[in-house]
Amino acid sequence: MSELAAIAKRVVWYQAPDATLENRKLFLAHVMTYGTLDEIRAVRREWGERCFAEVLDDPPPGIFDPRSWVYWNLVLDRDPSTPLPVRQIPGV
Repeated sequence: MSELAAIAKRVVWYQAPDATLENRKLFLAHVMTYGTLDEIRAVRREWGERCFAEVLDDPPPGIFDPRSWVYWNLVLDRDPSTPLPVRQIPGV
């Protein structure tokens, strides 16, 4: 199993690692919220720093918690940060 697949298996526990890696934005958002420092470094080595900024530009709703959202906006020099995305549930 590749290093990224092992990370995908841990941070996105509800689906197969291959499926997770096919949806790069979903995978990265989970790494940014639940990943360890070593996992973040591994992703950065593979895909570079810009991939994290791209996720903040168009984040999938419902993954980031307030702490992770503020942290990544500060790390990527986005102060003030944009509002945390909110999941919209139809009919509610």
